[in-house]
Amino acid sequence: MHLLKKILFLFIFLFGSFSLFAQNINVNASIDTNFLLIGEQTQITLKVQYRLDGEPVVLKFPELKDTISTKAIEIVYSSAVDTSYPDKNDLSLVEQTKKITITSFDSGYYEIPYFEFIINNQTYQTGPLQIQVQPMEVDTAKAIFDIKEPLEEPFSIIDWLKENWVWIAIVLVLLIGFIVLYRYLKNRPEPIVEEIVPEIPYYIITLEKLAKLKEDKLWQAGKVKLHHSEISEILREYLEKRYEVKALEHTTDEIIQSLRFHPIDANLLSQLNQLLILADMVKFAKEQPLPEENDRCLNNAIEFVNHTKLIIVPKVEDAK
Repeated sequence: MHLLKKILFLFIFLFGSFSLFAQNINVNASIDTNFLLIGEQTQITLKVQYRLDGEPVVLKFPELKDTISTKAIEIVYSSAVDTSYPDKNDLSLVEQTKKITITSFDSGYYEIPYFEFIINNQTYQTGPLQIQVQPMEVDTAKAIFDIKEPLEEPFSIIDWLKENWVWIAIVLVLLIGFIVLYRYLKNRPEPIVEEIVPEIPYYIITLEKLAKLKEDKLWQAGKVKLHHSEISEILREYLEKRYEVKALEHTTDEIIQSLRFHPIDANLLSQLNQLLILADMVKFAKEQPLPEENDRCLNNAIEFVNHTKLIIVPKVEDAK
């Protein structure tokens, strides 16, 4: 039985990863090495490839806990999902990757179960992975010696300075700082009163950009792709300022998932999702929206900003 396990590990080490193909969807799980010493770390790569064929793709990566494989394998770090386009000439092919760093402090043979992806409400599974954790080898040929006592040396002023130089430096810095502050306060000029120009709220800037886009009438001039790209970019910049999400870097699905933690009306969030997905389809899948869809996207963007804008009311000082 022990020999069969070693043969299985050798096969996995040579062929290394598992993947599942279904139509235009490919899910894959691979591990950097199948052999670890106790406490060492290795990395599992989860990868999914799919095509944008005119329909939106709703993708959910596997949910991870702190441990896997009967709690013998611990998850040290789980990266964010990285999105790329492996074929620069075919932007409909999308690849998303997630890195998982693992370790173990129990020796033995372990099977890492399959990872489950949910794509458009369908489940896709990778194959399981195998890993062997080996104990550290101890050199019993070397003798063990007692710890030697430290040698005592006579104490001198140099030793005192070495031990207390930090405090001496702090006292000198404070003394110099006090002298500089005293001279500054004694000879400081009269304060200059500057007029503070109030900062324009970002939602106003966003609404002005959308109004300008409406005046430009890009889609009426045949520039449909530019029309939707501008709407998407203006909204992503607004989301970064308003909700502090990395909207310019994240995919549409990641943006919507992040916004679910904020108090946004469900209908507004649904409209935003449809708007961004349509912009992605026009940009990457050459979708041709209807004229009313072009106008509706812009109007929905304006409505979203008006309903989610943050208005800061200045404090009024109490009358004396």
